[in-house]
Amino acid sequence: MPLEAPARIVSELTSRGYNAEREAVTRLAAAEDPTAALERVLEEVPDDALVVRTDHVTAALSTDGAADQGLADGGAVDTDAAAAEAPPPTDPTPSVSTGTDQPPAGGSTGRSPVETEGSSPADRSVDPDQRSLEIVGDMTGESTGTGEYSDFVSVFRDRLDRLGGKLRSRVNHRPASAIQSMPGGSEAAMVGLVNDIRSTASGHWLIELEDATGTFPWLVMKDREYVDLVDELLCDEVLAMEGTLADDSGIAFVDSMYFPDVPRTHEPSTADRHVQAALISDVHVGSQEFMEDAWNAFADWLHTEEAQHVEYMLLAGDMVEGVGVYPDQDEELDIVDIYEQYEAFSEHLKKVPGDIDIVMIPGNHDAVRLAEPQPGFDEELREIMSAHDPQIVSNPSMVTLEGVSVLMYHGVSLDEVIAELPEEKASYDDPHKAMYHLLKKRHVAPQFGGHTRLAPEEKDYLVMEEVPDIFHTGHVHKLGFGKYHNVLAINSGCWQAQTDFQKSVNIDPDAGFAPIVDLDTLDVTVQKFS
Repeated sequence: MPLEAPARIVSELTSRGYNAEREAVTRLAAAEDPTAALERVLEEVPDDALVVRTDHVTAALSTDGAADQGLADGGAVDTDAAAAEAPPPTDPTPSVSTGTDQPPAGGSTGRSPVETEGSSPADRSVDPDQRSLEIVGDMTGESTGTGEYSDFVSVFRDRLDRLGGKLRSRVNHRPASAIQSMPGGSEAAMVGLVNDIRSTASGHWLIELEDATGTFPWLVMKDREYVDLVDELLCDEVLAMEGTLADDSGIAFVDSMYFPDVPRTHEPSTADRHVQAALISDVHVGSQEFMEDAWNAFADWLHTEEAQHVEYMLLAGDMVEGVGVYPDQDEELDIVDIYEQYEAFSEHLKKVPGDIDIVMIPGNHDAVRLAEPQPGFDEELREIMSAHDPQIVSNPSMVTLEGVSVLMYHGVSLDEVIAELPEEKASYDDPHKAMYHLLKKRHVAPQFGGHTRLAPEEKDYLVMEEVPDIFHTGHVHKLGFGKYHNVLAINSGCWQAQTDFQKSVNIDPDAGFAPIVDLDTLDVTVQKFS
């Protein structure tokens, strides 16, 4: 059937405060008189229902001449006939990394959006019993930090203990205090936090490592083959170094350095059936540049047969534009009240099929504390966004979908990585490559005191204790994906056109894209709706 019929039904349901399962919309659209069928269903749906489900449609229409509408006995619609009316699919185009130079999908006109690669369709299944969604590491309600000095000591000791444990088995490490008392010429190794990085007058590099016993300087000679790794270092990350002590034991000459890193032998988990997840971020409802047409095209597409296997949606922060996030932001707002922004976002979320499981984390534009880790939203905002019953968790959090672990992190620290590292190693044009460095460091925001605000806690919630199968970020409004040691890294673009502020800082966003991941293969396709 043409896309317009389901889209009109979804729009009408949303205007009345409902969202709906895809099969429910399909059955209503297949009725001889969809408008009359919809009214009949809304008369019969329970007063406390927020989602119009397939059984609501079946029950209502079976008592009102459903047999004449091809719905007798709750039977399925004639999908072959519906497919015959649908427009032919577009040919796949080459994979994209930045999302530029791609033809528009035109979802709002009923045409199938462009995708970069496809997978052969399988039987659709939205049986909840086949689904599995688990949350790990949600620290909402667990914050203990008071801002005292002891809190800062605790969080860095926890970081060193946990990431250092991944390195101590690889080197014959000694505490800084023990190395200071070793004789000159000895072989030494240390695991510590990077306390300082500076160049010498001769062009060498001096790296100061710190552990719980003190600090010790390590000299990286400019002619060594691994000197280019110094460009990748950030203060406060955990590192291991091996080398030889100088004659006076006051410094060590580095022979090798090690990062916590993702093992090259990492084998990602995959789902046991063909099921997909949509990974999106940075919707920015409330901005004058929010791309409502693109979002509606995306929501409409999710109701089509082409999207039948999309059963999960992971939203990595910045649901709304927020208030007072940057100078003169109020001049670029379409909605100036923060609560009204979330109410508008909730209305847009209702257009997403009710049978899709949604997980959301906050971002730096959302109404939560800016310091990371960010707890999930307060009860008032959760209530506003409750119509779709999403799982709302902290930033970052690990989500496991049918055995596939997805580390969700909004991505503010990517600004830091891109600013500190050479352009060939990290840039906004290839945001996934900046994500590789966070995977290598096994920490989503290693540097303290820079652009990224970090909250002191008893535990460092930003450590990547376990290797994820997928690493999903947003924030930088650029689309990019790739694999690092078999971990799929995806930065998912945005749903906001370029603002005046973005023009002033030279950000050209990749907007209106929806990366879709096959959880059984970890292949990625990109749908474009702008």
